[in-house]
Amino acid sequence: MGAEDHRSQAAQTQRTVRVAVVTVSDTRTPETDRSGQLIRDLVERAGHQVVGYRIVPDEPDAVEAALAAFTGTAQLVLFNGGTGISRRDRTYDVLSRRLEKVLPGFGELFRMLSYQEIGAAAMLSRATAGTCQGSVVVSMPGSPHAVRLAMEKLILPEIQHLAWELAR
Repeated sequence: MGAEDHRSQAAQTQRTVRVAVVTVSDTRTPETDRSGQLIRDLVERAGHQVVGYRIVPDEPDAVEAALAAFTGTAQLVLFNGGTGISRRDRTYDVLSRRLEKVLPGFGELFRMLSYQEIGAAAMLSRATAGTCQGSVVVSMPGSPHAVRLAMEKLILPEIQHLAWELAR
């Protein structure tokens, strides 16, 4: 079976995917979280279900708690924020220790697509993805532009396929 066959089969068996959204930020609130809202809107417009949403500070314990709260319940757990290299950016560090199977292609493709839009600054992103305790976990930068890029070009085109592969 090729990728198209997998996507077709996935669409038949994984019509609605359960998604949790976690915004990692020291400053965002539900009213100012444009990236988290964008993710939720795109997921729902694509016909999937948002089963959880949180904003957590960029603290390892808070990121870890959000991951633990949603893995196993949500098929996909989508983190945004905390992927850079500043002192406060720790999402990648927490998640990378917990990922059971890393999907290096996500980060590679995200940075390639980002490079086409913003140039060499794309190398500062530590976007990553993998599996953890029965869920696919994706971590992307927190800017609305980066979120839209990741969602529209990478995550949504494969969302059913990701959930289907995880359950096989």
